[in-house]
Amino acid sequence: MIGLYVLVALGAYFALLYAISRRASGRGGNEFFFRGGRRSPWWAVAFGMLGSSVSGVSLVSVPGMVRDTDMTYMQMCVGFFFGYLVVAFFLLPLYYKLNLTSIYGYLELRMGRWASRTGTSFFLLSKLAGASVKLYLVCLILQEFVLRGTGIPFGVTAMAAVFCVWLYTARGGIRTLVWTDVCQTLCLVAVLLLVFWQVCRLDGFTLGEAVECVVAHPHGRWFEWEDWASRQHFAKQFVSGIFIVIVMTGLDQDMMQKNLTCKNLRDAQKDMCTYGFLFIPLNWLLLALGILLVVLAGHAGVELPEKGDEILPLFCAEGYLGTGALVLFALGLVAAAFNSADSALTALTTSFCIDILDVESRFARPDVVRKWVHAAMALLFVACILFFEAMDSSSVIDAVYVVASYTYGPLLGLFAFGLFTRRMPCARAVPWVCVAAPACCYLLDACTTAFFGYRFGYELLMLNGLLVFAGLYAFSRR
Repeated sequence: MIGLYVLVALGAYFALLYAISRRASGRGGNEFFFRGGRRSPWWAVAFGMLGSSVSGVSLVSVPGMVRDTDMTYMQMCVGFFFGYLVVAFFLLPLYYKLNLTSIYGYLELRMGRWASRTGTSFFLLSKLAGASVKLYLVCLILQEFVLRGTGIPFGVTAMAAVFCVWLYTARGGIRTLVWTDVCQTLCLVAVLLLVFWQVCRLDGFTLGEAVECVVAHPHGRWFEWEDWASRQHFAKQFVSGIFIVIVMTGLDQDMMQKNLTCKNLRDAQKDMCTYGFLFIPLNWLLLALGILLVVLAGHAGVELPEKGDEILPLFCAEGYLGTGALVLFALGLVAAAFNSADSALTALTTSFCIDILDVESRFARPDVVRKWVHAAMALLFVACILFFEAMDSSSVIDAVYVVASYTYGPLLGLFAFGLFTRRMPCARAVPWVCVAAPACCYLLDACTTAFFGYRFGYELLMLNGLLVFAGLYAFSRR
């Protein structure tokens, strides 16, 4: 019966998204799909991007982090904010000055077609893997904790989720997403606050007492200063947070495409700074929820699962938080997942059409080509989700950032070389350098772990970018 309630709620939620998409898409066409007509209000973009960044991965994984790493994730979140400032005042002016639709058009203007296609290829790989991991987690949680006993196979759940995303993005693209993301972020934040309040009530805390409990709890520690070998050391987390934002937001077509729909540069900068600031308290709330769940488990005698990703779903699915919490959790999970997946699907379609196919100049009917590419990307999403199901990763959010360290590093190196030098790389050397650098990073990480006991964390992203920069410099001329 609970599963039926959840399915009805999800059906009503999807109907709302579809209605918003039909209203917002206007005439459709590539101009609205790719650029949104450059008429998006900055506050709508900022609020919608907040939900895109949190995603279903954060909703499930971040509360479970506190048991193993306390609240040291906040070190990275603080670094995120300074990264957003770099994007707002350094990269956005460049993109608006060049009037770009795809940000990888800069690489072609600066270093030629080989650089553009190499950067686009790494983005396509990174975004497809990252977005599929996030959507996989959501489908898995729905399958195991919400749809359990219904007999619905995992493959059907995955295909249904991707089909819903494809359906309401197919016509309006980025113009639609600006407004559907506002709706989804509202739903996500409301669900998070309601679940937080319910956990506080079951713990017997007022909101003030809950905050005091989180601050005083042993897992409430923010900073790791002493163990330099730890991946949670402040310097690694803070600096990595800055570079992760620069790469995964500033050099990511998915995140930047929404910013490029604002009316002007000033509005885009306002939305980026606002969004970066709001990201800190939202993540604190997620981590605080994790601590309160650990406290609740102690009070109720609940044995916590081995995987941190399963702590919050366990409390919701087993009825500890009440039947309503399960419905709310499912809604929040789907809202977060759709918020991330819809923008990723649109960005993948945009980047492939603009940077790889060059649809506007090479095809007589570019709108038709874009629709076929959009459908093909949706099918790739389903294939990747089924692949990740077979892998059964133990910590999905960590896997996303590790993948980013290898695949986003070449983007960091390419953009840094273009921005900070006046040299021209050898065109055919660019893809070889960008493939060799991640391979070298992997071997270096394996060697330092085996011989010195030191394992690279998220700083691998910076090392990867540095190797690409050095390789491009070696094969370049003035």
